[in-house]
Amino acid sequence: MDASVEINVKAVRRSKEDKKVLRKQIKASHTLLKHEGISTSSQPTKSLVVANGGLGNGVSREELLAALKEMGEVVTLIMHPHKPYAFVTYRSEESARKAHIHLNGEKLQCGENSVTLYLSYVDSVTCKEEAPVTLPEGLVLVEDFVSPEEEALLLAAIDWSSVNDDVTAQKALKHRRVKHYGFEFRYDNNNVDKDKPLTAGFTVIPFIECLPVLERCVTNKHINIMPDQLTVNQYEAGQGIPPHVDTHSAFEDTILSLSLGAKTVMEFRHPDGRLVAVVLPGRSLLVMKGESRYLWTHGITPRKFDMVPACDPQSPPHATPDLGTHNNLTLSKRGTRTSFTFRKIRHEPCRCAFPSACDSQGALSAPSPPSPPSLPCCHTDAALLEEEYVHRVYDAIASHFSSTRHSPWPRVCHFLSSLPPGSVLADVGCGNGKYLGVSPELIAVSDIMC
Repeated sequence: MDASVEINVKAVRRSKEDKKVLRKQIKASHTLLKHEGISTSSQPTKSLVVANGGLGNGVSREELLAALKEMGEVVTLIMHPHKPYAFVTYRSEESARKAHIHLNGEKLQCGENSVTLYLSYVDSVTCKEEAPVTLPEGLVLVEDFVSPEEEALLLAAIDWSSVNDDVTAQKALKHRRVKHYGFEFRYDNNNVDKDKPLTAGFTVIPFIECLPVLERCVTNKHINIMPDQLTVNQYEAGQGIPPHVDTHSAFEDTILSLSLGAKTVMEFRHPDGRLVAVVLPGRSLLVMKGESRYLWTHGITPRKFDMVPACDPQSPPHATPDLGTHNNLTLSKRGTRTSFTFRKIRHEPCRCAFPSACDSQGALSAPSPPSPPSLPCCHTDAALLEEEYVHRVYDAIASHFSSTRHSPWPRVCHFLSSLPPGSVLADVGCGNGKYLGVSPELIAVSDIMC
């Protein structure tokens, strides 16, 4: 057989094999969509669902939108949190048809990873708008509180390479490194020794660099008394801090947290299960008073990407985004963030209005053991028991669970990588979804805990 003819035959076979694989992958994507309750259409429409093109697959709004816009004018792009798909509506049916032809089975590069997109027509796209998120009572976020020049001065004032006789003032913790000024906060008992101020260079807060910032806090009535304790935390990408409430007996009411460098998302959780995710931009000031300081826990989940509201090119540069609008979310890659947390040492017992969470008022010192639950006698009783001992427990431990389970197991990764492209991965009860991004060739269905 002539060599050129043999090459053409191989090319035809390879083309047929590629089309066969693509058909299998599209069929697999339909299985995913049916599982999610999404009905596709066999006839062309202006709207499509993009399987594998969601925030849950590590695809950002900007990356997906750039690929979709090449096919025509996009009217809306809806990306739900944690979902491995997105919805797009074009201005014309012709553009949608073009996207369906040219983007189906195409790879989209997303940072260091790539995903394969599978598009199907849908008759309509609806997005249920949620009520705008309300910040916890007493919580205030002030953007651009310091200038870029002040930010540079503050970061330069913290010399992480210095060695000081007072070794307790600087520590490298599991998820971050930390420095204390004025008084050391001890993580073994979550308190401070008020009779042992730090020595040498850590005795007082860096005065020259911090004084203008603190005076501005007084002028703007964020605080009415100067702090005497400073904790500086530095977080690399992927690091965080477990949910906690700053010990009532250790510090006075107002706590100031200044974010420098990269932005991050801090999660506030109420004892009743309410969760509020607050985006902390670089150079912003977070003020915690009252209920937000004493009752709500706050923490940063260790991860390398956050879901944040996308910037609207029509909005002013510093407009506050609507945190409750899920169809305008995108992914933000974390960088190095340094926080300056200013607090005032408390010298009298706390008399806050939240005794259930106050160590000074005895609620936390000697908890009474819970009485064992009785066996349910009807469906309603069983549902109440499940809510109390399953749902609430998982809500309470989700962030800590995620922070301690961030490394995929090698044998599981090997198994996932061995599956043929287009296979449907159903990871039920998958915790924080650490295996969902192992193989971008798989169609992932998940039940994420946190």
